[in-house]
Amino acid sequence: MTLREQAGWWGLGLAVFVLLLFLFSSVLFPFVLAAAIAYFTDPVADRLERRGFSRVTSTVIITSVVILVAVVALMILVPLLINQVRLAAEAAPEIVGGLRKFLETNVLPRIDDGGAVGKAVGEALAEAQGRIKDFGLAALQQILSIGAAGVNFLTLMVITPVVAFYLLLDWDHMVARVDDLLPRPHAETIRELARRSDRVLAGFVRGQLTVCLILGGFYAAALMAIQLPFGLLIGLFAGLISFIPFIGSILGGALSIGVAIFYFWSDPIWIGAVALVFVIGQAVEGNYLTPKLVGGSVGLHPVWLMFALSAFGALFGFTGLFIAVPAAAVIGVFLRFSIEQYKSGRLYRGVGEAAREKDIDL
Repeated sequence: MTLREQAGWWGLGLAVFVLLLFLFSSVLFPFVLAAAIAYFTDPVADRLERRGFSRVTSTVIITSVVILVAVVALMILVPLLINQVRLAAEAAPEIVGGLRKFLETNVLPRIDDGGAVGKAVGEALAEAQGRIKDFGLAALQQILSIGAAGVNFLTLMVITPVVAFYLLLDWDHMVARVDDLLPRPHAETIRELARRSDRVLAGFVRGQLTVCLILGGFYAAALMAIQLPFGLLIGLFAGLISFIPFIGSILGGALSIGVAIFYFWSDPIWIGAVALVFVIGQAVEGNYLTPKLVGGSVGLHPVWLMFALSAFGALFGFTGLFIAVPAAAVIGVFLRFSIEQYKSGRLYRGVGEAAREKDIDL
């Protein structure tokens, strides 16, 4: 089989795989989540096996711990988050109205004596206030509806642990089976790409998820201790988007400080306390968490991550958002490998230089 024929078959297989993902994206999430749990917990199962536990016992222990942690977290966090989302949806028009009043009273008269700018800004804020109010009512209706969403949630809670258990139990066998199916002429190259992908996923995804969880917990606990309205919601949001360097911290800090300015305007010390929380969080993340848990050699640029989130979210919905970061990491590995091959080939270096090096090697 020629190289062109092989490329055609590989391209056709990739196209079919992407098409299937697109067609079944609405039902894939429990299985993707289960595969992620199995992948991330497989090293723990291997360690337990080295300590003398069987694979079945190791899988039962890990699955039980994961289910217990998930159930406790859901019992504690979900009611709090639903309540804070409801309060945020109700308060959003009030916040915009307060901003409009502040601008019309204190800012616009100083910069716009004629009133044209003030009128335009006032109309824009009034329209935004109305739209946010309508959006808040719609969001509340969605939160309070428990029909199909409740069924999907129960399906997720039932299917995911079962699928994760069997995937973790047979993980090593599945890897060996896939390795046995690799085309022999390219097996070592594919194995090397798989090793690189695994290093990137282990270094970035596992590490960055840990950083996000730590920061989210810290921000949520600190903002709730300060009694910032919606502190739990804002803290978890700030932690979850911290996988985007700089932009995540800026968005989380700006949102927190903005809410603090609105509610603590007469008591500036608490505005400073909110800002101090994010200064401490960024100092700990930059000097300890990211160097220790992520490292600096994964090669994933923030712009690439944002593009991956946008593209995969548009194609596959919520499932796409879930797989965007690991998929971006793996695609990055393949792109770097392709660049290596291009720079070592005749297209980049020219026929004459490649021939001279071949003669030298001979």
